[in-house]
Amino acid sequence: MAKKKKNQDNLPEGMSRRQAKLAARAAERAALEKDPRPFGGLAAESQLIALQEFSPSAVAKLPVKGFDRAVYVGTVLPGAIAAMIREDGTALVGLQVQSHSHNPGRDLAFALTWAKDATPGESLESTVADGSQPALAELLDDSAELDIEVHQDFGWWIPEGAPVDPQAAQSLQMANDSVIPSELVGTGITGTAFWADAGHGKAHIRWVRPVDDEAAFLNGIARVAARGEMNLGEDTKFAGVFRTHGVIAPVFDLAPERAADSYEDELKRVDEALTKELDNAEQLTADERKQLDNLKSRQVTLR
Repeated sequence: MAKKKKNQDNLPEGMSRRQAKLAARAAERAALEKDPRPFGGLAAESQLIALQEFSPSAVAKLPVKGFDRAVYVGTVLPGAIAAMIREDGTALVGLQVQSHSHNPGRDLAFALTWAKDATPGESLESTVADGSQPALAELLDDSAELDIEVHQDFGWWIPEGAPVDPQAAQSLQMANDSVIPSELVGTGITGTAFWADAGHGKAHIRWVRPVDDEAAFLNGIARVAARGEMNLGEDTKFAGVFRTHGVIAPVFDLAPERAADSYEDELKRVDEALTKELDNAEQLTADERKQLDNLKSRQVTLR
């Protein structure tokens, strides 16, 4: 009887040992690659990014497809876990988690896949994607935006009327003590903006504004800044931009005593000015080039 080749039974059908090794290495490289726009293609892209990076405490119902339970996404869950199922079957998934990979879109898909069939009382500690999850667009309605509820504490962790044990109460109090005041601002603007009072006399607005042409967007910011219009009115300052999850987020420094909703009109004005500049193909002037160089030199990348 002919002797079977070593590990032949474990090889994928139609593959030689060498082909299987190459395929495994390619899969490993793909798992390590960072998605350039992890939430790209979703109407809620800017909202998910803002919830993950800029909002202290907020929650929104997710437009899931094919689920038999309601699913909510929150900024952070107790203990910074990935997901939990309440006793009534409602699922909560977190975006600001303790254990995660460098691909938040895949991580969210992994947590959602777990939440689809998990039982009440269960929780998911790690949201690190392992490749078993489908694409995020297969789980979410990519045309739907989120209705975000912003909170100034983490009372939404506990269902109304539910008993709270001493350990959970202590954890909730510690979390509440760390929350900084924040508000969703900019009704009707492109993208998602959050106002926050960081304390020590500092407040700011961080604005996640996805565009298809990043270079044109940065040029537009430079043009608006060169005209002295890249601000939100008196006692405000354009501080620069963050780069996060493949998009640009302008940041404005503000006076903390001014109400968050007082910036609505100025945000719309800046949004309209930037939108007009996206199609401007003219060469930058010397002043505009200086603004662009300054912008790039102070650019901060979160992840």
